[in-house]
Amino acid sequence: MTLQAYHDFLAQKRVADVASGLVTLPELPAFLFPHQRDIVRWSLRRGRAAIFAGTGLGKTLMELVWARVVANHTGKPTLLLAPLAVSHQHEREAGEFGLSARVVTSGGVADETAITNYQKLDQFDLTAYGGIALDESSILKSYDGHYRSKLIELAKPIPFRLAATATPAPNDFMELGNHAEFLGVMSYFSMLATFFTHDGSETRNWRLKGHAENDFWRWMASWAVMLRKPSDLGYSDDGYELPPLVKRLHVVETGSHWEDAGQFSLLPVEARTLQERNHARKSTIDHRIARAVALTPADGHFVWWGNLNAETEGVTKAIPGAVEVRGSDHDDYKEEKLKAFSQGKIRVLVTKPSICGFGMNWQHCHRCGFVGLNDSFEQVYQAIRRFWRFGQKEKVTAEFIAADTEGAIIANLDRKEADAERMAAAMVRHMADLSSVAVRGAVLERHDYQPKQKFRLPQWEEFA
Repeated sequence: MTLQAYHDFLAQKRVADVASGLVTLPELPAFLFPHQRDIVRWSLRRGRAAIFAGTGLGKTLMELVWARVVANHTGKPTLLLAPLAVSHQHEREAGEFGLSARVVTSGGVADETAITNYQKLDQFDLTAYGGIALDESSILKSYDGHYRSKLIELAKPIPFRLAATATPAPNDFMELGNHAEFLGVMSYFSMLATFFTHDGSETRNWRLKGHAENDFWRWMASWAVMLRKPSDLGYSDDGYELPPLVKRLHVVETGSHWEDAGQFSLLPVEARTLQERNHARKSTIDHRIARAVALTPADGHFVWWGNLNAETEGVTKAIPGAVEVRGSDHDDYKEEKLKAFSQGKIRVLVTKPSICGFGMNWQHCHRCGFVGLNDSFEQVYQAIRRFWRFGQKEKVTAEFIAADTEGAIIANLDRKEADAERMAAAMVRHMADLSSVAVRGAVLERHDYQPKQKFRLPQWEEFA
């Protein structure tokens, strides 16, 4: 065996994912910005790719152009799955740019791109489609989620797959692994075995191996692209300046100054356990609703976000003309009301981040508030991003109402925000040269062993 043959043998041992995309690309529409054009080209060459792009960077437009090219290449339409009420928003955007995409039901057809929401996934035969794109693909974040396993299984035969979302949850490696599995790059458990070590007795408590962190992000960058602004990838930020964001905290006093040991505290006793937090939320609902009413402007659009039914119901009843969208509402009703708010026909909307916090573009509104808080940074981030996005012309104000015992929740949200910035910076650092280097197939090189001494080969040309 020659030395070159031995190197070839070692190369074959790498865990590799061969790109299934296009070799020759068609001319892309001129309306795409440079960063959008290059990302679409890269994702088409990859065939199966993830786009983690900040809100307002044209994620939907990139999905629609990708879907059109895939449909023309395969001779089959592309299926674009989106959250409820976002489907019609995508259809309108496609029409504005002359792209053929329309919302369909199970019996409907589309020439290029068929748009539907995740709730109707069971009504479609995915073998009839040449490609599948997931809008707000953070729906894959839960390992045992309802849609996660179904999407991964149904998408396996489809050669062209795209997952797009604004940002992965901070340090939620499960979500990243589920994206890799949906795209067919690597299974979630293989990712854990390769890059992670089990930390503690809890099943889901995993952390990156210290020596594998750079390799992990390099592997991520081979099948996913992440950017918060165009300059993250070397492009100009002209036209992509975010307006100021003002966060204001309003504290409701509870009078809770007694510690467990019966000692009186001058400061409110912080609620730390889940039971204590739930008690703090429920015991201050009336006071928080009253504060929300006082903070609601007399004119202009406003969205109140809540977590408990009692919060959203109370705010809706207390504010004249306010309209609530609930999880139990019929899908058609939700779409009707969200569309009405988007068109400016509803002034004050009351809902939950889990229902309407993803996908909607509400730049006509620049004021919102949270009548209740929980520990989900992603929900807070996504809810604010419905308004605070590139293209927003006004200063965005977010009001936060919390009990004086909820300091632990606020501290936890601050910590998760810092984690999210760290993760985004790590991904961007490894993908900074995307604009100048063609992205190849996802190739994983194992570097678990770190030799301390230099290895010297014998002086021969061939191995026996």
